[in-house]
Amino acid sequence: MNAITKFPNTESYARIVDASRAVRWDIDRDVIRGRSFDLSSKYLPDGLSQIGTFADLSQDEKRFVSQVQGRTYANVFGLVERFITAKMLQVSAGHWLGDQNALEALVRTSDEEIKHQALFRRIEEMMADVMPPGYRFDVDPDAVAGAVLGKSTWAVLVLTLHIELFVQNHYRHSIAPDDGLSELFKDVFLFHWKDECQHVVLDELELRRHDAAISDAERDTGVDDFIALVGAVDGILQAQATADAAYFAATCARSFDAAGRDSIEARFLAAYRWQYIFSGATHPRFQQIVKAMVTPAQLARIFKALEALSEPRAAGARLEPVP
Repeated sequence: MNAITKFPNTESYARIVDASRAVRWDIDRDVIRGRSFDLSSKYLPDGLSQIGTFADLSQDEKRFVSQVQGRTYANVFGLVERFITAKMLQVSAGHWLGDQNALEALVRTSDEEIKHQALFRRIEEMMADVMPPGYRFDVDPDAVAGAVLGKSTWAVLVLTLHIELFVQNHYRHSIAPDDGLSELFKDVFLFHWKDECQHVVLDELELRRHDAAISDAERDTGVDDFIALVGAVDGILQAQATADAAYFAATCARSFDAAGRDSIEARFLAAYRWQYIFSGATHPRFQQIVKAMVTPAQLARIFKALEALSEPRAAGARLEPVP
């Protein structure tokens, strides 16, 4: 039996390895290049920051909103890549004595995710150097990773696919086209995107491989676990929206009353829910893949849970499953 017959996806894994080799980059040489951040440019683009909902703010205040959200954006990716790295190493065990192209693809992906974590730690330090003191991101990545990895593999792989699909859209449709962003910030997510283009293909291959090996009952548990993970993500977003709104209000040049602070916080939360939940859940490819794996009743459970998070509804969110 030849390798292609024995391992029907080996060519797909081999292409991921080739692409990984082709785009290999270094944090200092290729991304940072001796540059630093300043406060003259936006960090996060308008479509992600949902800056249109902050219409009552001045242009300087809107730019600061984009910088606060951009700092959190980098920190959130550093957070989620902790559990993604661990899960990729876990699932690689299925290839240890099998397809070595698949094993190399997973090991390379894990190495790249570790590099991303190092990049985002650097970015946090660099942003802290130029932004006013008082910003907080108090989420323990090891504790979050431990909680996520306690859920079923099916649920974690679905969440990982969800994240890495929206990464593609965020960069292509919002970050890359926005000429008003910090060039350094854009480059951080350009090089991040170059790796994630391979990772999302690998995510789908591993999810399909795992899904084919589990029972209906295990998949049903996976659906419940995925819903629980989305709820946990939302809990992190709620806490960070509170922290970021307080930081914005405390460092803004004008003061806000209680109602104004509540309004700012609600808009931060709506933006974060769009960035990290709805932009992935509404991705047509995500819906197509998940719909093919679950029953209509299970799909309805997922979207009912998402609907519960949609108030205040994120601009552009479309929660109905695709046909």
